[in-house]
Amino acid sequence: MKIAVVTDSNSGITQEKAREYKNLRVIPMPFMINDEEFFEDINLTQEEFYKKLLDENAEISTSQPAIGAICELWEQLLKDYDEIIHIPMSSGLSMSCETATNFAKNYNGKVHVINNHRISVSQKQSVYDALKLAAEGKSGDEIEKALMDSSMDSSIYIMVSTLKYLKKGGRVTPAAAAIGTLLKIKPVLQIQGEKLDQYAKVMNEKTAKVKMIDAVKHDFETRFKEFCDKGEMVLAVAYTNCLDKANEFVEEIKSNFPGVEVVSVDPLSLSVSCHIGSGALAIACMRRL
Repeated sequence: MKIAVVTDSNSGITQEKAREYKNLRVIPMPFMINDEEFFEDINLTQEEFYKKLLDENAEISTSQPAIGAICELWEQLLKDYDEIIHIPMSSGLSMSCETATNFAKNYNGKVHVINNHRISVSQKQSVYDALKLAAEGKSGDEIEKALMDSSMDSSIYIMVSTLKYLKKGGRVTPAAAAIGTLLKIKPVLQIQGEKLDQYAKVMNEKTAKVKMIDAVKHDFETRFKEFCDKGEMVLAVAYTNCLDKANEFVEEIKSNFPGVEVVSVDPLSLSVSCHIGSGALAIACMRRL
């Protein structure tokens, strides 16, 4: 069977990278910036986003892709492909997954929407897993089952440099943000499954990185021990507007996890970045099928 894979730009896969795969398409995520609509990696680059966020202090909000545009893409692909694997960002972080799932019912089982609770670098790994399984000749049902069976086999830990954007999004109260800023508290957040939650509070960046590395070590020793023993776990680093810090973090990670592959060092998707701001670092661990 001929299988096409569709994802969104939350995965961190650029339009340029997608063109390396004949059967991959990336839907750009829309943003409203000062009441003007932009599309990630189409007319909004990472550099332009941070200029508007930091220098211009613009009002930025996220949106979900127009379902009409998604359905049009599906219909175009189904002229050349038998089935579609559609991998949006986690349903716990956006309504786009639920919307796509509802509309996929109109395609007689040819469109498989995968709600496997991933975003950013872990979502990207799901896309590459799907492409690999499709190349091996697996059917849409088989690929969907494999991705869903491994849906909880990932963790992301994020060190936030500022509380400003968490306060803006209502995730911390103004009072807590003020106290945190005064005390220079750096929260460490986690994404395990559907939600972005607080994992720990630390006093500096160095401690935050140690906390995140220890969290992944604990995951490897407990939740993912079976997959670690089989050599199926990989690591990734993500960041917001701080590539130099991310590269330094990679070296620390490699020294703590010898023998475990660091598969990518990527900017966090802008949909996450607008809620946590500049200067964030993240480590992800995920099972590679």
